[in-house]
Amino acid sequence: MARKAGGGTPATEVLEAAGVAFSLHPYEHDPRAASYGMEAAEALGVDPARVFKTLVVDVGSDRPELAVGVVPVAARLDLKAIAGALGRKKATMADPAAASRSSGYVVGGISPLGQRTLLPTVVDESAILHETILVSGGRRGLDVELAPDYLVTLLGASYSPIAR
Repeated sequence: MARKAGGGTPATEVLEAAGVAFSLHPYEHDPRAASYGMEAAEALGVDPARVFKTLVVDVGSDRPELAVGVVPVAARLDLKAIAGALGRKKATMADPAAASRSSGYVVGGISPLGQRTLLPTVVDESAILHETILVSGGRRGLDVELAPDYLVTLLGASYSPIAR
């Protein structure tokens, strides 16, 4: 069951309500960090292939339509691949202010879980290679560890090769 450490966020509330096994991994966030995800991997001593970042994209053609890609922190999101996985022609990175507004989280602390608006989500297929992965817990300096299948189920997400 859940292990508390460092206070609740909408992400941890979703996990607790679902009764999903997870663990919290708080760490000291450095505001000067160049990469929030790599900072988490280094601070927690976890292989970067198991730490995933949450990226909000815009897949709309006439008006903004947001979606989420979850990829390893050492990889880049392949915009063409996520567009294809969502049945769209193209994707661009969402405006950071729009991503924060939609998710309810600050950039660098956006969790795929507990967002204000549940968006179409694609998790990179490399997640299935790991028993557990880490994603943002909903604030800078907090990651949650859970089985990737739990993440996909809770989000109504799908797996697809979206990282490069």
